[in-house]
Amino acid sequence: MIDLSKGDAGFWTVAINRPDKANSLTKAMLEELTEIALAAQDARALVITGVGKVFSAGADLDEARAGLATDGVWERLSGAIADLPCLTIAALNGTLAGGAMGMALACDMRIAVPHAKFFYPVMKLGFLPQPSDPKRMAALIGPARTKLVLMGGQKITAQEAYDFGLVDRIVEAEVLLPTARDLAEHVLSADPALATDIKALCS
Repeated sequence: MIDLSKGDAGFWTVAINRPDKANSLTKAMLEELTEIALAAQDARALVITGVGKVFSAGADLDEARAGLATDGVWERLSGAIADLPCLTIAALNGTLAGGAMGMALACDMRIAVPHAKFFYPVMKLGFLPQPSDPKRMAALIGPARTKLVLMGGQKITAQEAYDFGLVDRIVEAEVLLPTARDLAEHVLSADPALATDIKALCS
C-alpha cells in the first residue's frame, strides 16, 4: 500500500496506494513511510503523493478508534521528513485530511490539484494535533489561520490554501508529478552539499 520508486539522479517518489479506502493510513503504512524517510539520506529529492483522487483521509477509522489517532508514529514520520537533507515535495493529488497533514507540512514544498481540500478536524474528534503540526502550519499561514483550521474546523479549498501560503502551486492532475520533477530539476543537477546547505540556510 506504499509504493516507492527510485528514479534517476536520486529522484524518489513515494505513493500512498490505498484508493479504495481514500488512502487512509494504518500504523503499518505509517511505519513504512517513516522507514523510507529515514532511509532517504541518499535521495536528492523525495516526492510524496497518493494514488487516486484523495491524497489521504488521515488515520484508518478502525485503527484510529484503537488508538492510532494519538500514536507517536505520526510525529516520528513528520520529523523524519523534516530532518531530510534533500528537497522534499508533497504532490497533493487530492484532499488532505487529519493527521496526514503532518507529512505535507514537514515537506519543503507543497503543490496541489485544483479539487483538493484541506481540513484537520481534531476539535470535532476530541484529539490534540500532533505537536509539530500547529507550529509548522503557523509558520506557513500564521497563527490565526492555523486556529481557523484546527479550532474552527474549517475545510479550505486549494485556492484558499494557495492564498494562505499552505500550498505553493496549484496544477492540474495530469501534470502534478511532472511539475514536482521540474521543481526538483536544479537540485538533481547540483552538488548535493550545495542543496543541503541552501536548505539549512532557509530553516
